[in-house]
Amino acid sequence: MTRPNRPTRPDAVLVQAVIAGALCFAHLHDLAAAAGQDGWKAWAYPISVDLLLVAAWRRLRSQGPSRLAWCWFLIALFASLGANIATAGFLDLADPPALLRLGVAGWPALAFLGGTLLAHSAAERPPVPPAPDTKPKTTPGAQAAETETDASPEAATEDTPALPAATSPAPAAPTVPVPAALVEHARKVAADHEARTGARIDTDTLRARLGVPPHLADAIAAHLA
Repeated sequence: MTRPNRPTRPDAVLVQAVIAGALCFAHLHDLAAAAGQDGWKAWAYPISVDLLLVAAWRRLRSQGPSRLAWCWFLIALFASLGANIATAGFLDLADPPALLRLGVAGWPALAFLGGTLLAHSAAERPPVPPAPDTKPKTTPGAQAAETETDASPEAATEDTPALPAATSPAPAAPTVPVPAALVEHARKVAADHEARTGARIDTDTLRARLGVPPHLADAIAAHLA
């Protein structure tokens, strides 16, 4: 499938960038040549300045604001802008000042340092916030409900084996101490009652004849049985 040929239209921004870049390149070349850098060295200076400017701007665009990138961007911009102003007649390029010669001579080392730091230094990243806790929070009411559920009789029956019920022994009847003399007297009363009536004396009659409380009468009757 062939695509229709679209007419090529010049981009005004691109044309403007090419013109500005060419003029800046020429000004840097002229300044380097006036400072004593002749031949290919004068052509290398504008390339070095523009590459450092582009590298710093790319670092700012790709990794966000950085003091290092801003520092080298301003240094390269100052070198480019200074060359444009210096070649506008403010300096005598036939006899440049010693400070200009010093700056042009030291630029290669400065540009090499800036390019190395921009290429190999770690980007300044903001601290990463801690991840939110995705574990559901349990309210006190829900915890109480879970506790009641775990302690329910059904859960206890399923988790805990049934134990045989313990058989408690029957409580022993309390023993009441009875004096021997009272037991002998009770035997005589019982024998006399049986002789007169022909039947054994019961507990109520024995209690009435002896004048003792019911529990003591029961204890005496147990001795007579």
